Amino acid sequence: MARSWSKIFHLAIRDYVHEWLMSICFVLALAAVLGPMMVLFGLKFGIVGAMVDQLIENPLNREVRPVGSGYYDHAWLETVLERPDVAFLVPRTRSIAATIELSSEHSPRIVPVELIPSDHGDPLLSPDDPLPEGVTRLVLSQSVAEKLKVAPGDTLDGSLTRHFRGQQERVHLPLSIAAIAPAAAFSRDGAFVSVALLEALEDFRDGRAVPSLGWDGDAADANRTYPGFRLYARSIYDVAGLRDAFSKLDVDVHTHTTEIELVQRLNRNLTSIYWAIALVGLVGFSLSLGANLWANIDRKRKELSVLRLVGFRTADIVWFPMVQSLFTAVLGWALAVAIYLVTALVINDMLAAQLETGQQVCRLLPWHYAIALLLTCTSAVLAAGLAGLRSARVEPSEGLRDL
Repeated sequence: MARSWSKIFHLAIRDYVHEWLMSICFVLALAAVLGPMMVLFGLKFGIVGAMVDQLIENPLNREVRPVGSGYYDHAWLETVLERPDVAFLVPRTRSIAATIELSSEHSPRIVPVELIPSDHGDPLLSPDDPLPEGVTRLVLSQSVAEKLKVAPGDTLDGSLTRHFRGQQERVHLPLSIAAIAPAAAFSRDGAFVSVALLEALEDFRDGRAVPSLGWDGDAADANRTYPGFRLYARSIYDVAGLRDAFSKLDVDVHTHTTEIELVQRLNRNLTSIYWAIALVGLVGFSLSLGANLWANIDRKRKELSVLRLVGFRTADIVWFPMVQSLFTAVLGWALAVAIYLVTALVINDMLAAQLETGQQVCRLLPWHYAIALLLTCTSAVLAAGLAGLRSARVEPSEGLRDL
């Protein structure tokens, strides 16, 4: 069986090469259909992929921000943090208390800054930079660092005031700069600090004592609650679920689900359009290839009948158009890949000025090429099935009549 199959394979290839003009026409016809489809999918994958990458890489799109003020205690926050779709969560103190005035010996300016609670795993900060731990370290935004002319390792003077027991009080706190936050992390004058420092500043402004910093006042409230929190979902695909979960808890939140759903909807629509076009193209090519192979079998009925006459079985003859069809599929796919690579290079080069470094408008991954080859071979085999049925009906007697 293996010997007869190898002979059929050899004869099919010899016949394919002998009728090279017709074979080239088949290959060009396939490449003319598959090449533009690969370019179209490359554009769809590149453009939508770039949009999705931007959504994923920008942590602000994963932010879930409460609207207004609430009363969130430690137990409630711990429950939310245990959710698998939550990547980062820290409580916020009152906005009016989360401010401080900073000054340095390198600049005559005094800059009022907004304080942002931070902790391990903060998505807005670089994972390689030191964290604002304790009550004496902070991470400055770039705008503040430029105004105060400071760098990591420098010390700032932080000051704040309160009206307590009929008197105006001002305290000073030396703060060490752990790092400078990336420009995209916070565009305004701000600083990332620990929750412990924010609690200390809020207690001071509320007239409560802060023993760790030597600030006098009334006894602190043991049951602290927070008016808000900073929360980031594990991925952009978890944002909608978190929004719905908070809605059930009667907590109004602001998210970027509109932008995320827009990209997802665009991806689904473009995918549907692409597969509709691909289906029409593959069906059309399959029917065309099948019809041509059918005609080719009719034209070679004498030769095929002789093969039957010398001992080849029906199953062996069926492989004759199958082998030629697969050969056309592989060569047509290879030519289509070459067409795609050249076209993609031209498109990406034309739009290079509008793209970021390393970004491509038209791109495919290695497994995309493999899927294209698999679909092409499947379509070719299905098309060759029509010709295979035709070749199976060739009788040995047809060769005898022509002798």
